[in-house]
Amino acid sequence: MLFTLKKYISALLMPLPLLILISFIGLLLLWFTHWQKSGKCLVSFSWLTILLLSLQPVADKLLLSSEGVFNKRYELLHPKKENIQYIVVLGGGFTYNPDWPPSANLINNSLARVTEGIRLYSQYPRAKLIFTGGRGNNLISNAEVAAKVALSLGVAETAIITLSTPRDTQEEAFEVEKIVGQQPFLLVTSANHMARAERFFIARNMHPITAPANQLAITSPLQPWEKFFPSIYFFSHSERAWYEFIGSIWQSIKIDNTQPLMLSSNVVE
Repeated sequence: MLFTLKKYISALLMPLPLLILISFIGLLLLWFTHWQKSGKCLVSFSWLTILLLSLQPVADKLLLSSEGVFNKRYELLHPKKENIQYIVVLGGGFTYNPDWPPSANLINNSLARVTEGIRLYSQYPRAKLIFTGGRGNNLISNAEVAAKVALSLGVAETAIITLSTPRDTQEEAFEVEKIVGQQPFLLVTSANHMARAERFFIARNMHPITAPANQLAITSPLQPWEKFFPSIYFFSHSERAWYEFIGSIWQSIKIDNTQPLMLSSNVVE
């Protein structure tokens, strides 16, 4: 119940639903009350905020606050070659339609995470690839969908471990610990999610080596019209930055994120 409530509240606090709600309140004030000035202020605030969050310089500046030093690939962050036995790829957005090619079922950030995990596996072919992520409302789990993609790209089935129980990053850390223990491992997740994810694993006294994927904040040159015209693509960058900000606040106020949740083991090798 608490998990579901957390998801509903976090969804409501995302920029677009929140700004739509604020503008709706403003419209109610304009149409049905005498508080015209307040209504105009709320509608104007919503419009201006949506505009600013849709501009590349604003959106990517916000996103860099969460991507930070992770806006580089693994080899640049860790030039020293490590003895790696496990590559852990955290779950993200997915669906499952058996009529689609496997990779089409990984949406949002997931496909970039999985492909980066497979790329790293090619450098460490003796390592095990651990995919995480629960089932949600689908027939199979996020981890199993990721495994299907890896198999379709030539990764051996014996090199894959799926953890289908975890519903969020905290639970992923608990389940991964049961396999990896205290030995170093590559942690693959989105660059903007890496700082928060790393804290969950370090809280378990684990030793993740950051291998960020899905870098989004653009610091290389762009065409002028790409920088100064509003775009839903760059609005999604602002939304991602806000999501990580809210997630970090929640992580910091939790009673004790080192305590494991009561989860049943569901490891398929």
